Amino acid sequence: MLTTIAPVTPVPDAPPLRHWRLVRDLDDIVWLTIDREGESVNTLGEALIAELDTVCGLLEAAPPAALILISGKPGGFIAGADIREFSGFTRSADVSEKIRQGHAVFARFEQLPFSKVAAVDGFCLGGGLELALCCDWIVATDKPETRIGLPEVQLGIFPGLGGTVRVTERLGGLAGMELMLSARMLRARAAKSMGLIDALAGEQPDLRWAARKAALQGRKRARSGLPARLSNLAPARRVLAGVMAKKARAKARPEHYPAPYALIDLWRDHRGDRAAMFEHEARAVGELMVSPAAGGLRRVFHLMERLKEGAKGIDFPVRRVHVVGAGVMGGDIAAWCVLQGLEVTLQDRAESYIEAARERALKLFRRRLKKKPAVDAAMARLRSDVAGEGVSRADVVIEAIIEDLSAKQTLLSELEPKLRPAAVLATNTSALPLESLATALREPQRLIGLHFFNPVAKMPLLEVVRGEQSAAQYVDAGLAFAGAINRFGLPVKSSPGFLVNRVLAPYLMEAMRCLSEGLDKVQIDAAAVQFGMPMGPVELADTVGLDVCVKVAETLAGDQDLSAQKALLDELIINGNLGRKSGQGFYRWKDGKALKDKPANTDAAALEGLAERLLQPFLAECEACLADGVVSDADLLDAGIIFGTGFAPFRGGPMHYLSTRRSSGEV
Repeated sequence: MLTTIAPVTPVPDAPPLRHWRLVRDLDDIVWLTIDREGESVNTLGEALIAELDTVCGLLEAAPPAALILISGKPGGFIAGADIREFSGFTRSADVSEKIRQGHAVFARFEQLPFSKVAAVDGFCLGGGLELALCCDWIVATDKPETRIGLPEVQLGIFPGLGGTVRVTERLGGLAGMELMLSARMLRARAAKSMGLIDALAGEQPDLRWAARKAALQGRKRARSGLPARLSNLAPARRVLAGVMAKKARAKARPEHYPAPYALIDLWRDHRGDRAAMFEHEARAVGELMVSPAAGGLRRVFHLMERLKEGAKGIDFPVRRVHVVGAGVMGGDIAAWCVLQGLEVTLQDRAESYIEAARERALKLFRRRLKKKPAVDAAMARLRSDVAGEGVSRADVVIEAIIEDLSAKQTLLSELEPKLRPAAVLATNTSALPLESLATALREPQRLIGLHFFNPVAKMPLLEVVRGEQSAAQYVDAGLAFAGAINRFGLPVKSSPGFLVNRVLAPYLMEAMRCLSEGLDKVQIDAAAVQFGMPMGPVELADTVGLDVCVKVAETLAGDQDLSAQKALLDELIINGNLGRKSGQGFYRWKDGKALKDKPANTDAAALEGLAERLLQPFLAECEACLADGVVSDADLLDAGIIFGTGFAPFRGGPMHYLSTRRSSGEV
């Protein structure tokens, strides 16, 4: 039986609590429940932390035997800080002062003179984990929905509520820093294995009993092992910091993403002094929070959340998918759907084509799922279907054959009579207008586009294309399907190239023009990477496939003269050099990587000028797409281009980038 803490407390005139509940049971255990008012998810904001300070005062005045920290939100602990509050700061000193206040509250909670247990169910991220680390013992539900980590570097900052101190104390410097730098979100079992949490439990009732038992026993985590403690000593920090910085440079340039490097410096310079590390954490996070990079990455986060919202609330359950075309795209679409738990039938002209796709899928499953039973189960869900028997049972049918209007029309007309009444019929065309494809159908309103990007397993965007004839219910179903397979569904209007390919085409053709003028391909790519693109346009053309580039360019050329670019591409294609998929294009490819020399000219100003030339048609096409209504607004355009092309995330998207430059008078 639980009884509420008496309303008359030792702290006079204590204000009512809006975000926390306290109950004391017959064993004198206080159950402290975080339940943020008016929100479906717990996040840590200024008001909530201030109330925690009040809670600490109540508990200091009337100490219980133990305390259990638990969430009042079903299936979620604390998802991190309230990112909405971040944008209200413009001065680093103000941010740092707020962080110091948070440090004081968390330290007060940490120092409460009784056993404290965190009972975690669902997401325990960022500030949520930082608060849990203030407890003596952490127990978490062992289920897929429970994820634990410190992903702040993805927002251009790093943990700022003492996480840098407490996680490196708990795990040691090497493991703690790797957790923060990688932004990994661990499943509970993995977190237990590395020592981030202390115990596992089943569903909620088991979690409560496990937390209660630990509280009654006064459980405390064991001191970290000697190797972990040694990794925090100054000699080790100096060596390991250099290794960490080198690894970080392989993934992110310090001028674009300063947070990882600031975190490494903080740990290297101040881990030996706990108080100094707290203070310098506050200073460094304050500076990072108001930086342009952090502002751009926060914008990316909000754009991502908007795309996720598009798939919510649509009643279209998906269990079975049928894919026609077992080539690189079709086979990889099928494999990705299987990886997300769906049953997939894969159709092509002959079993040999499907077997090649299944072999690629097996490699993906082994890499992602690792354990043989899970890999075997996935392979069992990917069925060869030369006869196309799976069409009549599928919720979603995707055509992914060659980019030829007549061939696609013929196939779609053959598929249509076999469809279930509510099934979605989709094409993966990269450029052909849906209105033209739909002329072959008796019910053209059923056809939508589901345009995936290569490589399917890595590219998070899925363009959900609506033609003039597409019915809203099928477009909505396409968005629901995107959410079901863990992809960001972007609603776009059917027009040549849709959004991403239309924007990429002039960018790639400008790179081809540079090549035809004799510029070095490595230099071209280096200029784009210096700007912040994940890879240069020449490497991107190889990745997409040079044959695909030609097809898209021909579709979108309009009245442009692309003869020089086409001649350059045709010469390679004729010799079978299609890019990454053939092992040779502009670059030679080995193990999925382009083999490159260093650029001859690394002068930053020269590369900046070249990047401006490459990006000019890219940005102009973004503006044209917005004017033509390919997407409904600038935010969706930014989201589509960031997640579809990898456009420099720290710049917040092309339209945001242009707006920022114009407001500062740069253009």
